[in-house]
Amino acid sequence: MSDWLVADALAPNSTGPLAQLFAASALGELAVPHCAACGLALELDQARCDECGATDVAWRRADPSGTVHSVTTVHRREPGLIVADTAYHIVDVELSSGHRLLMTTEQPTTVPPRIGDHATIVFRHVGDVAVPALHTTTPAEDYR
Repeated sequence: MSDWLVADALAPNSTGPLAQLFAASALGELAVPHCAACGLALELDQARCDECGATDVAWRRADPSGTVHSVTTVHRREPGLIVADTAYHIVDVELSSGHRLLMTTEQPTTVPPRIGDHATIVFRHVGDVAVPALHTTTPAEDYR
């Protein structure tokens, strides 16, 4: 099954620094990094805690829900890489865990999510890698 947005060649490296994110995603779960010493929510690529300075990272399962923080609609398509034939949305979701993730929508949509919308994280597949995606619960007719 091919992804609706990008070519399989753009699948992320599932064995790199985000391996635990992708391993959990493959199971339909969301995992995010925390400081192993003090528990502070860390950015996905953060190697040192801003609070205590520790460098040990603990990946923990997280509630896959949050709030749409911002939305950018992208109209540029790169031939051979972007397979969508319409504009698509990049969404910044603030999770209930305090983490923020950038993602696109689960399925193509011409209706962008609204800032403040409740968001549920689901997973789409790019190549053989499951990646987080946004599933909004606001019906499209509510945007008109």
